[in-house]
Amino acid sequence: MSFQLIFTAQYEKRAARFLKRHPDLEKQYLKTLQLLEMNPHHPSLRLHALSGSLQGLHSVSINLSHRITLELLIQDEEIIPVNVGDHNVVY
Repeated sequence: MSFQLIFTAQYEKRAARFLKRHPDLEKQYLKTLQLLEMNPHHPSLRLHALSGSLQGLHSVSINLSHRITLELLIQDEEIIPVNVGDHNVVY
């Protein structure tokens, strides 16, 4: 089963800013997106639900320091990225 990534205009701006600040992470970022489409439960993504003010969202890891928060709609097989950045930015 594959999922469809749906990018909002707001997320695309955040992602562009993130990649401008961290051009060295572009390959890892793209690999993370590919894995999300193929299998959001892949162990290397470390998918987990968020709580508190971010309840209802999930997070996946690009690497140990950087994350993507996302809305995961499993019933519709859709993934909507919300934010990307280091731990302090996305949480």
